[in-house]
Amino acid sequence: MGRDQGVIQGVASPMYLSFLSALTGSAMALKRVFLLRSVAPRVAALSTKPRAQEQPPANPEALRGCGAAEAVRPPVPAVDFTNTQEAYRSRRSWELARNLLVLRLCASPVLLAHHEQLFQVARKLLGQRMFERLMKMTFYGHFVAGEDQESIRPLIRHNKAFGVGFILDYGVEEDLSPEEAERKEMESCTSEAERDGSGANKREKQYQVHPAFGDRRDGVISARTYFYASEAKCDNYMENLLQCIEASGGASDGGFSAIKLTALGRPQFLLQFSDVLTRWRQFFHQMAAEQGQAGRPAVDTKLEVAVLQESIAKMGISSRAEIERWFTPETLGVSGTVDLLDWNSLIDSRTQLSRHLVVPNVQTGQLEPLLSRFTEEEEQQMKRMLQRMDVLAKRAREAGVRLMIDAEQSYFQPAISRLTLEMQRRFNVDKPFIFNTFQCYLKDAYDNVTIDMELSRREGWCFGAKLVRGAYMAQERARAVEIGYEDPINPTYEATNAMYHRCLNYVLEELKHSTKAEVMVASHNEDTVSFTLCRMKELGLHPADGQVCFGQLLGMCDQISFPLGQAGFPVYKYVPYGPVMEVLPYLSRRALENSSIMKGAQRERQLLWQELCRRLRTGSLFHHPA
Repeated sequence: MGRDQGVIQGVASPMYLSFLSALTGSAMALKRVFLLRSVAPRVAALSTKPRAQEQPPANPEALRGCGAAEAVRPPVPAVDFTNTQEAYRSRRSWELARNLLVLRLCASPVLLAHHEQLFQVARKLLGQRMFERLMKMTFYGHFVAGEDQESIRPLIRHNKAFGVGFILDYGVEEDLSPEEAERKEMESCTSEAERDGSGANKREKQYQVHPAFGDRRDGVISARTYFYASEAKCDNYMENLLQCIEASGGASDGGFSAIKLTALGRPQFLLQFSDVLTRWRQFFHQMAAEQGQAGRPAVDTKLEVAVLQESIAKMGISSRAEIERWFTPETLGVSGTVDLLDWNSLIDSRTQLSRHLVVPNVQTGQLEPLLSRFTEEEEQQMKRMLQRMDVLAKRAREAGVRLMIDAEQSYFQPAISRLTLEMQRRFNVDKPFIFNTFQCYLKDAYDNVTIDMELSRREGWCFGAKLVRGAYMAQERARAVEIGYEDPINPTYEATNAMYHRCLNYVLEELKHSTKAEVMVASHNEDTVSFTLCRMKELGLHPADGQVCFGQLLGMCDQISFPLGQAGFPVYKYVPYGPVMEVLPYLSRRALENSSIMKGAQRERQLLWQELCRRLRTGSLFHHPA
């Protein structure tokens, strides 16, 4: 225990004080984590002024503001994704040839099926040193920026000169066997009470760990995966992230660093917290259905307070007098209705519900205990996860680096989004500093986006979001079928595209009326990027405002990224770095991902070949980027 506490001890800050004070006691700890902060009353003037020590540094160069003063703006240039001369102006011909080779190899089913074995054979034949040189000349050089903070700077500065920023990501993963991964997952997602049989697992099926899906890497080709081993391992990962933040700040202004919360602590906490959040939202929608509002978007659903009081009273949760005190003008305003944001604010230390760790059963309408008591060690593990988040956010703010919180599996995501929201409340005071990630292949993606954006508007903090399609589709579908719960994923790729455009269109419409929000369109789909540019033009959103930016992976879709950057649109490459042998799992996924999006990769290969031929014809084969 002493070693585990070493890195964290002494660095805890005021962040999440209600989290940390709540996480002392029994199972009530998790409940109080959920109830960290209530929504500001409707009838009161909104105030977002943070405590004095929480004010971000006044550094306009480090972070882009939510809304700059109006100035004379140049016309928005047209973006042509078919002009290979402009798209690859930043690349030497040998780089184009390497990129073309790598993408062609990624398109070979035979090579992909045996790529891990081929890596092993090549390593034995060539030796460690020559193998690493070969990787740097091919796959590693194409998809990875470098091995350490110093080696990545030339690429970052080069891309920056052509209008492309960066999201720095320490791409190292532990190379575990499927059996090791399953064992670690089962141990880290099960409470002590559940293991020894003293407490029954009352979580919904979706939020229970299952051995068939213990290896969360299975079926996932575009996301890093971390497995909990110990608190010392989490501390070590936090130190790596701190170095990544320093590298981002030192390389250039205005960059991002990416974080996965499953690497910062025991995932058991995220499962239990997600279950509480989901059940409480389901309870709201059950009440809405009883009032004839089934199927309405969450942000538009409003419950009649008088009817709601009657329903809660019938459950015997508390006396009618106390229930009436929950719904007062001081807490909810004078509208006579409750929406989902009000609903989430009801459960706090003022109410009967906060006295027990309980969640509603949608079938019976009764409240049930979620789990047995936490052990002291489990409570400490939860505290340390929150403390690590605090340390990273503070260091990033000092370095002028924005944090991108990555999305993960749907059974972790409600907790991840809620914890990210709490960081946004504190740090997104004057400008978006913490960005949440919304997966648009989820059926409830639109509700998630609209609820969070409305909450930021009411409370006055800056909304920051990255929109993605999602990385876990095959795994999520298989898990839902095997365990027996509703598939959380949209039924088709077309439905996911429609959801993405719906969420994106909503955010863009809101940006037209507010300067306190930013969105990153993270997509390799040229149609989606073109749709965004068209809507920006229609809504009068200028790229100079910096409210809409774009993101793609390093080594993919340069024909989208660089024309955007050179036209003045904020665009970022997701830039991994790390030692060659330690990022091999990342390289394997990149190869597989290129094969899974064959249509887009094929177009990219065609454009690369077209540009090489043009340079050969025009005598510019020795083109030097300038």
